[in-house]
Amino acid sequence: MTATLLHPNLLERYGKVPLPRYTSYPPANLWGERDQTLALEALSTVGSRPLSLYVHVPFCRKLCLYCGCNMLVTRSQDLVERYLHALDVEVARVAACLPARSEVVQVHLGGGTPTYLDEAQLSRLWQSLASRFHIPRRIEASIEIHPPVTSNAQMQRLAELGFVRVSMGVQDFDPIVQKRVNRIQPFEQTRDLVLLARQLGFVSVNIDLMYGLPLQTVERFSMTLDRVAELRPDRVALFGYAHMPALRKHQSVFRSEELPDATTRAALFELALTRLLALGYVYVGLDHFVLPEDELLHARHKGELRRNFMGYTTCKSSDVLAFGPSSISEIGRHYLQNEREVTAYCERVESGVLPVVRGYSLTSDDVIRRDLIMQLLCNLVIDTADFSMRHGIDFESYFASEVRLLRPLIDDGLCGWESGKLRILLPGQLLLRTVAAVFDATLHRPAPRHHAAAV
Repeated sequence: MTATLLHPNLLERYGKVPLPRYTSYPPANLWGERDQTLALEALSTVGSRPLSLYVHVPFCRKLCLYCGCNMLVTRSQDLVERYLHALDVEVARVAACLPARSEVVQVHLGGGTPTYLDEAQLSRLWQSLASRFHIPRRIEASIEIHPPVTSNAQMQRLAELGFVRVSMGVQDFDPIVQKRVNRIQPFEQTRDLVLLARQLGFVSVNIDLMYGLPLQTVERFSMTLDRVAELRPDRVALFGYAHMPALRKHQSVFRSEELPDATTRAALFELALTRLLALGYVYVGLDHFVLPEDELLHARHKGELRRNFMGYTTCKSSDVLAFGPSSISEIGRHYLQNEREVTAYCERVESGVLPVVRGYSLTSDDVIRRDLIMQLLCNLVIDTADFSMRHGIDFESYFASEVRLLRPLIDDGLCGWESGKLRILLPGQLLLRTVAAVFDATLHRPAPRHHAAAV
């Protein structure tokens, strides 16, 4: 697949429409306030299903001006220690609510900057999980790191604890862009950490890139992609910068003339797409590229690929238990989100309750639509007969209006019908969310006044 398969007119017509990232359905901005009742009800449904554990570490050494994550710049070790204690209490409290001791199949540490924590603190965090859950050796344990604040000793400790995947935020190796977004990260520093990770036995090293950042040009971003070719990471995540100064006040320092216009932004994406494909990467969809032997592709072939707040994962049938400020659990039909602010999160835990403040319980229609949307995003195809049988519906009747809305997308070559299957075609892989959004019944639903913060 090459970028030329998507005509520029289609990008112009479809690409400008703001759509959810579909890390959940319904999207998190539509959830409402929830209390202990929902949290306890959800936790009581955890049974024989395996578990994925997520821990949000919100701390950073300094502010990257493009950042849209829930993070806190601090030098206060007292606050970090308070957080670690509250986290341990939360983990213990949640584990005590579970009706059974399920096996953990995935652990992920995100942020913020998880390697803000030193080796001893990382060990304490891991022990907090390992002492309450059954975590087999060599499971998919992954962590997000920021190379400038990650030491060789930390990498060694992570390997000893059992982490096998590491995701390194880069965004752009261009020093001009790095200076403007306040994220100085020399290529050599990242290269050395990639080499160390491989020497330590990490099975996967991932690189995050971002297009649409201030002062980015096609020519200089091409040099960043040259650097990526040198590193040859196992996975590449390519995110589009979301400029939301009304929600992220620090982004207001970027002047409009510094941001790439729509044409340049599209050219940056097309350049990255073309180069990564030429390097042998396979486009999984939305924002992920992987080498051909990657387990994400094996999971897709087996119909076991999943998309959630951790991106694309292989753990389709697991419940997600999430800990720390703003983290989101996904348990059966329930979504639960913790208090966003670090101090408020600690206060809630210290008061003797779970820190859940928002959430959503899916209706029967939500369950059907979530399954359909996630199948399109992950497997690129829906077998309507199989889907109808699993959900006890008649697909063509249930989605009669949506099938009509698909017609212009079919005419534009984004998707098509083949022997009772709705299949995403090659150009449609670049506009996956456009196809999925046809089946989204919430697009015009007003969001609550206080909507979800980013994880």
